[in-house]
Amino acid sequence: MADDPLEKLRQLCLTLPDTTERLSHGEPTWFIGGKKTFVTYSDHHHDDRLAFWCAAAPGAQDVLVMSAPERFFVPPYVGHRDWLGVWLDVPVDWAEIADLVTDAYRMIAPKRLPTELDARD
Repeated sequence: MADDPLEKLRQLCLTLPDTTERLSHGEPTWFIGGKKTFVTYSDHHHDDRLAFWCAAAPGAQDVLVMSAPERFFVPPYVGHRDWLGVWLDVPVDWAEIADLVTDAYRMIAPKRLPTELDARD
């Protein structure tokens, strides 16, 4: 389904090197090397709102949540580690989401993988 946010998010995540998907805490989650989480889908933690959580650079969470709280939030459990929550039940800019997913990947991946990503791009 082209309009399904989960499918779009899945496509973005699985195009990145050494990425796998499996359920974690009942939600689709993407891992690097099968071990390190960089994105997790969420449709049950926020009063039936649709979102995903991703790793983010230090300071990015504060800037995005303060500038656009209708699109971004501090997720439970991982927000204290600078992770970013992104609402998917509002109008979504998928180019921006692709950048956030790639940035999350770069934050978590071992150094060799972003280098492979740069070489591929």
